[in-house]
Amino acid sequence: MRRGGNDSAERVDLVWFSEIQWDFLSTRKQRLLARFPEGWRILFIEPFAVGRRSHWLPVQRGRVTVVTVPFLKTIPPGKPQLFDNPFVRRAVTLAGRSIAGFWCRVPGFSAADRIIGLSNIYWGEAAASMPCRLRFYDANDDHLGFTPSQPWLRDSMRRFVEKADLIFYVSELLLEKIKPRPDQRCVELGNGVEFDHFAAPRRETPTELAALPRPILGYAGAMDWLDADLVASVAKTYPKYSVVLVGPAYAHDWADRHADLLELPNVHWVGKVGYDELPAWLQRFDLALMLLERSPLKRASHPNKLYEYAAAGVPILAIDYCDAVRQARDVAHVASTPEEFVRLVPAALDDGRKAERQAFARKHSWNALAAAMVRELRSAMQRRRR
Repeated sequence: MRRGGNDSAERVDLVWFSEIQWDFLSTRKQRLLARFPEGWRILFIEPFAVGRRSHWLPVQRGRVTVVTVPFLKTIPPGKPQLFDNPFVRRAVTLAGRSIAGFWCRVPGFSAADRIIGLSNIYWGEAAASMPCRLRFYDANDDHLGFTPSQPWLRDSMRRFVEKADLIFYVSELLLEKIKPRPDQRCVELGNGVEFDHFAAPRRETPTELAALPRPILGYAGAMDWLDADLVASVAKTYPKYSVVLVGPAYAHDWADRHADLLELPNVHWVGKVGYDELPAWLQRFDLALMLLERSPLKRASHPNKLYEYAAAGVPILAIDYCDAVRQARDVAHVASTPEEFVRLVPAALDDGRKAERQAFARKHSWNALAAAMVRELRSAMQRRRR
């Protein structure tokens, strides 16, 4: 880090190894990095994914430079698992490091005083050995929970975590899984919301909603994590209500597996909606639903949809599946069981705490979270200088 007499002269280089492509899905990384100070230069190394747009040559996204580097996860595994072979893994790792090193050098991100951030554990071993002033791990999800538990992948994550100067985490349960060193600085930094984007009133009503019977019980998010049985129970219990599902299904067979649900006359799946259009949908919900599966993976998560719903001002009904939901009981109805969830629908519809919900959401704005992350990174850099 290079700093002059004031913050405007600050210059920091940050390389972030991401598990998500920048243009594919807007996640915590994009929301945070887009709000970093002007003096921070950021190189975002994204994975390759079949069927999605890649950036083999660097592109600019604001002040962030984005480049695609194919690495371990991006080559389809065979049977047995391709990367369980240490020789194959070593060869691909060397190639990946060479490509990443090239794209660090060309735009000038190879200086030894850079920061290296990691949320893609496949890069763990390689990123742990790259020279830098500071390393941090962003535990935004249970990354091992999304993948087969190969020992080498667990070791890759462990090697980086052990060398990290700083760990950000979104839930206490997730921190317990990481098992940091006693002397490591660990900072809880949950997910958030672009408050003004979701709170500013939208006059337009999406065409697909205009003709539906009210009340509208809506869910916005990926279909893959839905408790489909609970959705069906709600729809069958309240047949005169419209149940609207907004969002993509990443599993290609999701619709086939849940054909019975989608055939219910009052269930309407509209698919993916653009981020700019999403507030108009949420604001037309009479009740926003958080009926996700209660799996170990989701129990360690921190849903931004909670804050998006709250910023939109609409009543919220959630199943108790993670710490963040439990901490929102003052502004949302939270059910302990599927049966209670179904029973609470009428009471949740009458929840008039709009001002309280929006005040709650404002405390979790991405602006505040980005500022907190930058403060921690600056402090860690100063500690390393001593």
